Amino acid sequence: MITLLSKIFLRGGSDVKDSSTRQAYGVLCGAVGIFLNLCLFAGKFFAGFISHSIAITADAFNNLSDAGSSIITLIGFKMAGQKPDPHHPFGHGRIEYISGFLVAIIILLMGVELLKTSVAKIIHPEELAFSPLVLVILVASICVKSYMFFYNRALGKRLDSAAMLATAADSFSDCLATAMVLISTLVSHFSGLAIDGWCGILVGLFICRAGFGAAKDTISPLLGQAPDKEFVQQVNDIVMAHQTILGLHDLIVHNYGPGRTLISLHAEVPADGDILELHDLIDTIEHELRDTLSCHAVIHMDPVCVGDEETMRLKDLVKGYLKEIDERITMHDFRIVTGPTHTNLIFDVVAPYQFSMSDKELADAIEQRVRLDHPNYYTVIEVDQAMV
Repeated sequence: MITLLSKIFLRGGSDVKDSSTRQAYGVLCGAVGIFLNLCLFAGKFFAGFISHSIAITADAFNNLSDAGSSIITLIGFKMAGQKPDPHHPFGHGRIEYISGFLVAIIILLMGVELLKTSVAKIIHPEELAFSPLVLVILVASICVKSYMFFYNRALGKRLDSAAMLATAADSFSDCLATAMVLISTLVSHFSGLAIDGWCGILVGLFICRAGFGAAKDTISPLLGQAPDKEFVQQVNDIVMAHQTILGLHDLIVHNYGPGRTLISLHAEVPADGDILELHDLIDTIEHELRDTLSCHAVIHMDPVCVGDEETMRLKDLVKGYLKEIDERITMHDFRIVTGPTHTNLIFDVVAPYQFSMSDKELADAIEQRVRLDHPNYYTVIEVDQAMV
């Protein structure tokens, strides 16, 4: 149905990285979600009323909250599609993450309320009234929610939308919840066991678990999560495809919402190269990154001495010392300043996160190792943390 509706209402929009296309898909899926969840609420509320089942009634209000979640998703996509303005020069894409987080909060609240109601049902059980109509409504609900899960997950992955993936997680938990309600209804009818409240607790736990997962997935990009390894590799491949570039480091990725990425990096170039030609090359690479990865790139040129044998010898020497300390430590921006009494070795090192040494301890360890063999060499070290 979503595919058919998208062909009818979303003509001319296929680039999912385009903000207007993302907005259109989000609004369409939100509207469909509102309609289907309201239908499910009405059907389950009626089924819960005639069967006296707290689990079915609670599941009905869960669908009502899902309709509210769909409204939040719709509004979120609508606001995220707004153009940049003087107060938000990088656009409003992160609103998608905020709307996804609000959906997660609603999921958690409904899960907690269902747990409370189910405990009360266990303490004060009521006999359930069995009806074939109730079974039909529950089976239909499972089918509808399964469909909603698959289309939300497929579009969430296609659009790289945390909000839509949160909605998909909610739909999946609803499938499990309704299946549990169906099982409790059948068991109660054929065995007489009052497990309605216990099944309600299981449903509540499923819903809370889905809420925690959705909250984690939406909070992480807001806090500033590490970029995808695949994206980092693509950046590396594009930059290093140019033979003049000797290396890259200090890659930083800023995510301002899906399709709104800003990156900065340092590219090592020959120190004796023509500055105008190198500047033109950097401009070319920035445009390639923008056109290929839909990101805004800023590249800083780092001149590297490639013709001085003494510099290269000392650089290889220090690299060996770093490997003795830890294989994971890397180095860049190496240069030397010679004097009448000593030589300064100036460079940056990159240490992994949660490294056993502090920055000062690492710098001291490197200097001690260098001066052990070369007392006249002094180190000037800047310690960086690995960004990816």
